[in-house]
Formats: sequence, structure tokens, C-alpha cells
Amino acid sequence: MFRWDLVWHFLFQDPNLLFLRAAWLTLWISVIAQAAGVILGLFLALMRMSRFRFLTLPAGAYIWFFRGSPLLVQVLLLWDGLPRLINDPRYLLPNYACVLLAFSLNEGAYMAEIIRAGISSVDPGQMEAAKSLGMRYALAMRRIVLPQAARVIIQPLDNEFNNILKATSIALLICLLELTGSHEV
Repeated sequence: MFRWDLVWHFLFQDPNLLFLRAAWLTLWISVIAQAAGVILGLFLALMRMSRFRFLTLPAGAYIWFFRGSPLLVQVLLLWDGLPRLINDPRYLLPNYACVLLAFSLNEGAYMAEIIRAGISSVDPGQMEAAKSLGMRYALAMRRIVLPQAARVIIQPLDNEFNNILKATSIALLICLLELTGSHEV
């Protein structure tokens, strides 16, 4: 049976406001990971679309690894695998740093594909028109292509934010008390 008295207690009467602090931590992790993922994803998308193989191959390998392995495995590799691999406990990252880094790297791979698809959706004639006006590639991307691609990118960006918000429950496995682990019944 659902107990509203417990809901009221955990939301407003808990002396430590544990639930609200955990909700804030969940939101904070999601926003930071999403922002870092968008920035990383933009660079990865541009590398992936490059004509130079020394840029496309590392970007493709990065995207393949981070999209192909579970997020839980990535968190555990950073939390426990990195110190064991280096064999030095000084490289043991704090719990929140492991979660933020793993979520940001994972989100960067997904955002790279979303941004690449958004850029590919813009008509190639837009870039040709920009070049005919004398714009460099970077200027044409910044002023013409990326603003048009943003229309296509916004909705998947929102979906990815929802996914990362739900995936923050993985942080509980390495003892980071976010929203999932905030109750004491």
C-alpha cells in the first residue's frame, strides 16, 4: 500500500533533507554529463566527418567502444579498473568523479552520432553556397550549417537527457547516494 505519510516525511520533514539533496545531486550529474557530452560529441562528430583517416579512425573507435559497452561497465572500469590497471591506489578517483567522467564519455559518444546526423541532414548546397561567398569551413559550420542542424538535434538531445537522468541510478553501485539510494525505510 502506498503511504503518503512517508512521502511527506522524506520530502519535507527529514532533518537532513536527504531526498532533496539526492534529487539535486541526480540533476547536477545529469546536467554536467550532458553539457560535457555535447561539447565532446561536437568534436567527435566533426572528427568522424573529416576526410582525414587519422581523425576518423580514433573517433570511430571511441564511438564504437562507448556505445557498444554498458554504462555500468564503464563506471566500474573507472572506479575499480583504472587503479588496478595502473597498480597505484593514488589513481583511485572519488565516486562522483568516476560517475561524471563515465557518464560524460558515454554521452559524448551518443551525442557525436546525433550531431553527425544533424549535420548530415543539412543540404550540402548550404556549405557550397557558403564557400562561394568566401567563407572558411569553420565559419560556414558555425554560422550556417550548425544553426540549421540544431533543429534536428534538439529532440534527440532531450531524449538523451532523459536517458542520462534515468541512468544516474547506476551511481548507487559505487556508493554515491543519488536519488535512488536516498531512502532509509
